[in-house]
Amino acid sequence: QAFFCLLLCIPWGSSCPPSCQCTERAGAKAVLCSSRHLEEIPKDIPRDVVFLKLDANSITRIPSNAFRHLSHLEEIDLSRNAIEKIDRAAFKGVAAGLRTLDLSSNRIRSIPKEALLALNAKLRLANNPWHCECALQEVLWEARLDLDSVQDITCHTAPREEYVGKPLLQVLDAGVNFCSVRQRTMDVAMFVTMFGWFAMVIVYVICYVRHNREDSCRHGDYLRPLPSAQAHTE
Repeated sequence: QAFFCLLLCIPWGSSCPPSCQCTERAGAKAVLCSSRHLEEIPKDIPRDVVFLKLDANSITRIPSNAFRHLSHLEEIDLSRNAIEKIDRAAFKGVAAGLRTLDLSSNRIRSIPKEALLALNAKLRLANNPWHCECALQEVLWEARLDLDSVQDITCHTAPREEYVGKPLLQVLDAGVNFCSVRQRTMDVAMFVTMFGWFAMVIVYVICYVRHNREDSCRHGDYLRPLPSAQAHTE
């Protein structure tokens, strides 16, 4: 934060989004758009920006390729917005150099794991109304989370009421595995589907056999009154 305050004192000579302030210090360029009532990510952010602050706005979604042209980005602050949806390719193009991504204090309930697991950045995900599920569990296990805020990743909703209101890390430490629950659910659904198809085949075979038998009976009933070849000769 102190670094960003110092950057405020040195303006850029290049273009800058009209709702933001752009500064530079020691070759590191920053775009500061904090508390500007933004509802979406600005489209005209300079390509050589290193630090991007979009906190305390009203942004609701991070679309695919939102930062793709910003290959020099090292820090993105999206905290204290109203973000509810994050697309799978939201951070495509910045994975290599990004060091910090702050998504804390938003309205995020779930997030595609593909959007975060490709990043090497330290993630802040605290104070969101998370739905505890397999994807969030995999993010917690595999992503680089900020250790100071990981305890504030709390289950706002969960498959079982007893997990609601508890830190996700505490729930997982108790031996809960949301991914195995999902796998069991998928296995049951597959079994039910296979049983349904099998039952349909059996019903079809029974109907087919019954229909052929009825046709044979009708054919026999038709032939029975006809005079035989021998009677016809006599």
